[in-house]
Amino acid sequence: MPNPNELTPDNSALVLIDEQPGIALLTQSIDKTLLINNVAALAKVAHALEVPTVLTTIDAHGAVANPIFPEITDVFTDLEPIDRHMTNAWADPEVRAAIETTGRRKLVMAGIQTEVCLAQTALSALRDGYEVFYVSDCSAGSTPEAHQDAKDRMLKAGGSPINWVAVTAEWAPDHAVSQVNELLEVRSQRAGAGAMWANLNVASAAALAG
Repeated sequence: MPNPNELTPDNSALVLIDEQPGIALLTQSIDKTLLINNVAALAKVAHALEVPTVLTTIDAHGAVANPIFPEITDVFTDLEPIDRHMTNAWADPEVRAAIETTGRRKLVMAGIQTEVCLAQTALSALRDGYEVFYVSDCSAGSTPEAHQDAKDRMLKAGGSPINWVAVTAEWAPDHAVSQVNELLEVRSQRAGAGAMWANLNVASAAALAG
């Protein structure tokens, strides 16, 4: 049965912008452990469903090394983050080319800081006719107010706010997909209270397999 949702693995791409420890240290809008948990979950789901993904960093190889979260590179072992020096990733030709190569017009975006690199990139993509779904709980601002202001600005420009669990549910609404066990494992490890439901399903699947 066709996926009736707006986001599917076949019509969207994931863009993770500057999910780096050195930048996360500058943020206060979300607990950093929770941020990493959420980003790792989103990355694992995208990888399991073979959603085209673009990773970007900013000044990762400067005087102080600031690579992307290892929780992301542990998932995308063959995908090299594109490093750049401009806050707006959309202005970087290599990043633009990587996104265009996916052939997708719906972009699921997350990044830090929300009010700088994510907002600039998302607003530019919207101006160029792309649809942007910004994952608010995989992004972080310097303050809660800055994070909210940036979300409001992207919303006003036509972007759509979403969280990682909602993205997962839209990408895989059918629990009979072949990757269901991988997705249940992600939710059982990363979905907080929602993990209780996933753990019941994991146990049921194991019982049926046994």
